[in-house]
Amino acid sequence: MWTGAGATGSVAAADEAVADTPLAVSIERAFENLDFERPIVVTHAGDGSNRLFVAEQEGIIKVLKNDQSAEEATVFLDFDERCTYADNQNEEGFLGLAFHPKYKQNGEFFVYYTSAEEDHLSKVSRFRVSKDNPNVADPDSEEVILRIPQPFWNHNGGTLVFGPDGFLYIGLGDGGSGNDPNGNGQNLTTLLGSILRIDVDHKSKDRNYAIPADNPFIGKQVPAGPRGAMVPARDEIYAYGLRNIWRMSFDAKTGTFWVADVGQNLWEEINIVTAGGNYGWNVREGKHWFRPDGNDGDRKDLIDPVFEYHHSIGKSITGGNVYRGTLVPELVGKYVYADYVTGRLWALDYDEKAQTVKANYSLSGIDSDGDGKEEVLPVMSFGTDEQGEVYFTTPFGSLYRFHSGVAK
Repeated sequence: MWTGAGATGSVAAADEAVADTPLAVSIERAFENLDFERPIVVTHAGDGSNRLFVAEQEGIIKVLKNDQSAEEATVFLDFDERCTYADNQNEEGFLGLAFHPKYKQNGEFFVYYTSAEEDHLSKVSRFRVSKDNPNVADPDSEEVILRIPQPFWNHNGGTLVFGPDGFLYIGLGDGGSGNDPNGNGQNLTTLLGSILRIDVDHKSKDRNYAIPADNPFIGKQVPAGPRGAMVPARDEIYAYGLRNIWRMSFDAKTGTFWVADVGQNLWEEINIVTAGGNYGWNVREGKHWFRPDGNDGDRKDLIDPVFEYHHSIGKSITGGNVYRGTLVPELVGKYVYADYVTGRLWALDYDEKAQTVKANYSLSGIDSDGDGKEEVLPVMSFGTDEQGEVYFTTPFGSLYRFHSGVAK
């Protein structure tokens, strides 16, 4: 088995130039009267209604008033019969939800889920809100945009997000198993191991979407294998070399594209993604050589993460959002993220102009039973409301948010 230990000498616990500094920000339960079943996405429709939408992994979207005293979350869409989820294959199911930037006008939203139609089949579909009730979607309106066969049940990725350019970005893992056995991360002829960028407002040829004219790999020819003939790259690809994207987001102010990639052996990483970028997997894990044949000289084409941390700190990154809310001034402009295994939460202070990390702040946990001990919460996903306030979810069903001050 590949060790992934790297060829760069001693292993640091995290970025050697950045100390982990405590920040007087902690978390509290949000919407205390409500619980959900494996809430996997928290988002809003951007339509001025100030509603919050929560996707449950078995295939249900619920909608609620963005009021901390809310006592009811109603079903917006139930498609669990089309979606497959099992606890022993918990990287499948309903994984992604994004509302069209013009949702107020067109009522369109998009989902990413594992289809019950056949084993390990991911679908990206368009749905529409019903004509007579803004709090209920039309279950018969599904239009499949993409069908993505997966070789294994893990590393499905699944984040959907619209960029500032109005195009839909889709985060895909390398297809699963370990070590990227099919070499998908460095293969531009497969959609896996990549971030896709598509135009859902137009259609082309036999596809229910179009390719943006400035996608980076349009017309590019690549080898079909080590000695294969040259074949076209997939023109949906925006960036590649990714193992298992678990969550990605755009900064609402700057448009910077943040992507967290879950590591395998030693390193968890945070990337700032640009068009055409190769982020290294499976040649590298984080900034470190992974493949035994990978240390073959200077690879300036591989883009390092802006930050990484070692498995002595955490073992599965959950990417979040740059905070642009108003309730917690200490977090403004910082990228909030977590580790699923250890339950640790951080806020990364990144200077975009200088392209350097200024600080990595650790955030306090929650002491809900008053015993003086912070609880460890496995953070599944982050999301925002229309005001830019950040929420996160756990498998246990509660939603959480941030507040100034120490844990309470």
